[in-house]
Amino acid sequence: QLQASGGGLVQAGDSLGLSCAASGGTFSSNIMGWFRQALGREREFVAAIAWSGSTKRYADSVKGRFTISRDDAKNTVYLQMNSLKPEDTAVYYCAAQNGYRSWYQGSGYNYWGQGTLVTVSS
Repeated sequence: QLQASGGGLVQAGDSLGLSCAASGGTFSSNIMGWFRQALGREREFVAAIAWSGSTKRYADSVKGRFTISRDDAKNTVYLQMNSLKPEDTAVYYCAAQNGYRSWYQGSGYNYWGQGTLVTVSS
């Protein structure tokens, strides 16, 4: 299971950190990622990290602003979001896959958290 937390209301330019606590063996998944879905839009890839932590992927829209990391001792994946923009407003979901099907496509992930809302005001 995956439990996302840390969402909230912030102003443009602020920072916010999300956490995704994994249990039931999902943390040992090959890839863990973050996706987001804004109101009226399709879900989109945000960032992902390999089991080893050595490989990371980011969407172009967040590159240089967001950082994904993991803490094996806490079975937790983090998404540090800096320089937030109103267009970052969305429900953020953490996800995991026990293969290497796809870094960027949601269909490649077989475990999903419940989502946490991030709202960035201008």
